[in-house]
Amino acid sequence: MSEVTTPRRRRRRTDADRSAAAILRAATEILAAQPHASVEEIAVGAGVSRQTVYAHFRSREVLVSAVIDAITSEAVSEMDAAALDEGPAAEALLRLLDASWRTLQRYPLLLSTLAKADGTEADDTRHATVLDRLGQVLTRGQECGEFARDLPATWLATSIVALGHAAGGEVAAGRMSLPDAAGALARSTLRLCGADPSTTDDLVDRRGGLGGPSPTATQARQ
Repeated sequence: MSEVTTPRRRRRRTDADRSAAAILRAATEILAAQPHASVEEIAVGAGVSRQTVYAHFRSREVLVSAVIDAITSEAVSEMDAAALDEGPAAEALLRLLDASWRTLQRYPLLLSTLAKADGTEADDTRHATVLDRLGQVLTRGQECGEFARDLPATWLATSIVALGHAAGGEVAAGRMSLPDAAGALARSTLRLCGADPSTTDDLVDRRGGLGGPSPTATQARQ
C-alpha cells in the first residue's frame, strides 16, 4: 500500500508545486500592471479557482510578499551577473544601479506601490541582499581611493537604497521621466560617495544614464 501511496503523494506534490508556480507567475505579471488587482483577477490569470490561490497563499498579502521575493531574487541575479568586482568601483556601482533600475522598468507600478509599505521584517531581509552587494562595491571604492572614506560604507549603502526609492517615487508621481530620474540617481549616488566631481558627469553621460543593457564582464574590464 505504501508503494502505491508514495507515488501518488509525489504526483500531488508536483501538481501542487506547478499550481503555486503558475499563480506566482500570474500574480507577478498582473500586479506589475495593476498593483491593486484582486485575488479573483489573479486566479483567472493563473487559470485556477480563487480557493486554489488561497490554498497556496493564505492571504493576498502573503501572495504579494511572495511576488516581491521573486522580483528581488531576479534583481539580485542581475546584480551578480554585472561583474561588480571588476573594473573601477564607480563603474561597478553604476552597473549595480543599472540592474536595480531594470527591475523598476519591468515592474514600475508594482514597485512604486510596494515601496510605500517599507519597514517590515521581510523588507529588511530583502534589502539586506542588496545592501551586502552595495557594501562590497563601496568598500572596494574606498579602499582603492575612488570614494571618500569619511562616511561608513554601510551608511552610504543605506542612503543609496533610499535614493533609489526616491527616484522611483518621482517617476511614479509623474514629476520626472524615467531617464531623468535614472541620471539624477546616478549623479547623486556618485557625489554622495565622494567620487571625483570632475569625472562624475562624464562617467554618467558616457554610459547614457541608467537602465541600459548590462555590460558583460569583458566590457567591465576595459
